[in-house]
Amino acid sequence: MSIHCLHDHNALLQTLSSPVEATDDAFWDQFWADTATTVQDVFALVPAAEIRAVREEPSLPQAVEKLVQAAESGCPSEKEKQIVLNCSRMLTRILPYIFEDQDWRGFFWSTVPGAGRAVTDEMDDDGARPLAESLLLAMADLLFCPDFTVNSHRRGPDSVEDMQTIDSCEYIWEAGVGFAQSPTQLPRPQQLLRLLLTCFSEAMYLPPSSDNTILNPWVSFFCSTENRHALPLFTSLVNVVCAYDPVGYGIPYNHLLFSDYREQLVEQAVQILIVTLEHDGGGLAHRPPSPSSMEDQDSVGPDNLFVNYLSRIHREEDYDFVLKGLARLLVNPLMQTYLPNSTKKIQFHQELLVLFWKLCDFNKKFLFFVLKSSDVLDILVPILFYLNDARADQSRVGLMHIGVFILLLLSGERNFGVRLNKPYSVHVPMDIPVFTGTHADLLIVVFHKIITSGHQRLQPLFDCLLTIVVNVSPYLKSLSMVAANKLLHLLEAFSTNWFLFSASQNHHLVFFLLEAFNNIIQYQFDGNCNLVYAIIRKRNLFHQLANLPSDPASIQKALLRKRKSPDAITGISRTSSQETVSMEGSRPAVPAEPGTLKTSLVAIPAIDKLTEKSQVSEDGTMISVLKMEHSHASHHTLQADHTTQADHTPQADHTPQADHTPQAVHGAIVGASDTESVSGRDNEVKPCMVLLSTFCSKSVTCPFLLPQVLSWKCKLPLQTIMRLLQVLVPQVEKICIDKGLTDESEILKFLQHGTLVGLLPANAGTAMWFRTYMWGVVYLRNVDPPIWYDTDVRLFEIQKM
Repeated sequence: MSIHCLHDHNALLQTLSSPVEATDDAFWDQFWADTATTVQDVFALVPAAEIRAVREEPSLPQAVEKLVQAAESGCPSEKEKQIVLNCSRMLTRILPYIFEDQDWRGFFWSTVPGAGRAVTDEMDDDGARPLAESLLLAMADLLFCPDFTVNSHRRGPDSVEDMQTIDSCEYIWEAGVGFAQSPTQLPRPQQLLRLLLTCFSEAMYLPPSSDNTILNPWVSFFCSTENRHALPLFTSLVNVVCAYDPVGYGIPYNHLLFSDYREQLVEQAVQILIVTLEHDGGGLAHRPPSPSSMEDQDSVGPDNLFVNYLSRIHREEDYDFVLKGLARLLVNPLMQTYLPNSTKKIQFHQELLVLFWKLCDFNKKFLFFVLKSSDVLDILVPILFYLNDARADQSRVGLMHIGVFILLLLSGERNFGVRLNKPYSVHVPMDIPVFTGTHADLLIVVFHKIITSGHQRLQPLFDCLLTIVVNVSPYLKSLSMVAANKLLHLLEAFSTNWFLFSASQNHHLVFFLLEAFNNIIQYQFDGNCNLVYAIIRKRNLFHQLANLPSDPASIQKALLRKRKSPDAITGISRTSSQETVSMEGSRPAVPAEPGTLKTSLVAIPAIDKLTEKSQVSEDGTMISVLKMEHSHASHHTLQADHTTQADHTPQADHTPQADHTPQAVHGAIVGASDTESVSGRDNEVKPCMVLLSTFCSKSVTCPFLLPQVLSWKCKLPLQTIMRLLQVLVPQVEKICIDKGLTDESEILKFLQHGTLVGLLPANAGTAMWFRTYMWGVVYLRNVDPPIWYDTDVRLFEIQKM
């Protein structure tokens, strides 16, 4: 260790281990003299073992005191600015080790005589603020400190402004929501934002809990009315994120020639936003009592102002600014250029998805705005890209969940299903079959890929994926042959006897698919000749379901056959063949590399706990679907037990069309393929069956009683499809024989002439899932410096792949 580094090291340890008076100018001048100290230096010079060793005698109040003094003076000199930066770096290094020790966790919420206020303050020690409150308020002031973190509006000898009377709304960091003036230069408060995020990270050191009354005291206080900068800071964070354009003027390789400090600022801003929006008030945080909170212990705590402000955004130009900004950033990693790696690509898309979720959850008018136009597809396409790309990587299972949750939320609204009918022409490179169709086709093809070739930890999402399909199915006007055959392929996989009998919940997947088919047939028969054709070709599937054996001997026989010969029971051809060519420029989804870090997640609730029957109206209010059922008979819902719509039959206004619409001849109605053309036979390899074999129990005997099978078998919603087959198959066979039709395109031409609402409530299960996922992302993204590395995090586990 060099003499210079040794000096810094000893000075840091002295500061930690022995109290130093804030008025000891000689020591502090020596300690903060080195202006070359960086946050990386602080982390390197003070290892974790030494911090824990001296934790018993902390001198953190002196660092907080320096920040408070700087906030009151306005940092007029370079020396004071350097002191603020070094204090912030030291606190960032030490705070996680305070949080990990339960005995020390309340230290910052205690009062220390003489700390937390300026030396000239005459208030007595009984009225002193806790260190945490003093630290948070000082940081809020410093985030709007002219000529330090923001540009000053004054010039000349009187340019120093009074920090106590400054109007921080004049210093909002970026134009956008509620602020039209764009600053000449963005602020550089990165070090303070890093410290702020570290303060909020106390949640990492508490085990998962379903008790939502235990709030993060740091977040609760910072987002309360005590923080006079709450509104301009919230606005600054939102605007900095949504105004960021990583491509800029589009000069190739510009990100390699010039450093972009904005990216770090934007990443920190979005992380601060999602962390502060995770708590929506509703009660006092559990923390040691302090003089400033004693009188409020029996009352409800202040509302989270960040959540309040987010829910009150209402101007359409603000909605447009936020939506376009988020879409621009989400699409950025998908951009393709002729020159390899010539465009900067961001890495914080997971945080952006959480922020988008928060926006839709807290501001229903924003959700309606998103669904009002085809701009929602600019969010859909990148989400589907991320889902498809991460399906084989177990370290990104959280990304899969948040993407599916967002789509489940959107699919509960009618406009989302309608927007999916827009033709898909962007052609983002994904390793999925090439198709010509709509965004609905893209959604179905990607979902099929996830189910058939994703890793085993995605199995709990199968219900959610098919629920989304059910939700949008009444509005899908024209599915392509590729998408139609993908849906039939899923039904073929899920309806095998061994799979249906292997677990008591497996039949739900069949109910979802049948419900989707019924909705399309009843409400969108015109234009969906591809699906009708595919259903007829696979009509044996529906006959087998109608005649499903339900006696104990047959059930036991099916399960035993599966155990003896896995491939024999599938009933699906496993002959070798290649799937259709994937999109140009795509790359296959690959598992995580060995050694990749991942964080654990709590289990998600079942689908019936994730959904509620309500829908957002045009004015942003929530309407119960039960109230709309009589006036909107076409908007069908599926009950939580997935057993409604058992008696579906084509409506009277659909039957005449069906009566004169032909079907395919017996020779053409054979196993369907998953390609754009169906002239070939069904010889595609079925990877789905390999995955489904692990979905079921490995030691199955007869896991549930006969009455349970009978209870759901009699409710299979097969009536609509069976009526369709009964009426149309004989007509098509006759016409095909009479006219000698053998080409499938001619049959399709002949055919042409012939919802559960997925709103995720803020219940305890989903709230804890979001908390663990969000902090897991923040933990893994902050590696330079590694703020929380080698500390006793309890909210989740850090694992290596």
